[in-house]
Amino acid sequence: VQLQASGGGLVTTGDSPRLSCAASGGTFSVPVVAWFRQAPGQRREFVATIRRDDALSAYADSVKGRFTISIASTKNTVYLRLNSLKPEDTAVYYCAAREGRGLSDRDREYEYWGQGTLVTVSS
Repeated sequence: VQLQASGGGLVTTGDSPRLSCAASGGTFSVPVVAWFRQAPGQRREFVATIRRDDALSAYADSVKGRFTISIASTKNTVYLRLNSLKPEDTAVYYCAAREGRGLSDRDREYEYWGQGTLVTVSS
């Protein structure tokens, strides 16, 4: 599974960008997709995850209530809407996918990774 993340860029705290994660070839073949992020000099951290068939989702406490993960009706693209941004949300955002059906916040449980998209938040 090859993943392509897009939608990053330079934004302000008042913006609400939407990141997209699509599978190369247009078809996801794995049940769970997640977003992680890595800020400069920091370890990669979990952001949100969703199961494609029933849209069950989970969020990191740091983004709960601000970010929304969703899936397109075609189930071939997963989105992450970023609201109420803070400068500390600046990071490279990665989408990842796993073969197992359970939601996970552990990056080692995800077998497939996209290349990342940089979100820079200015106040």
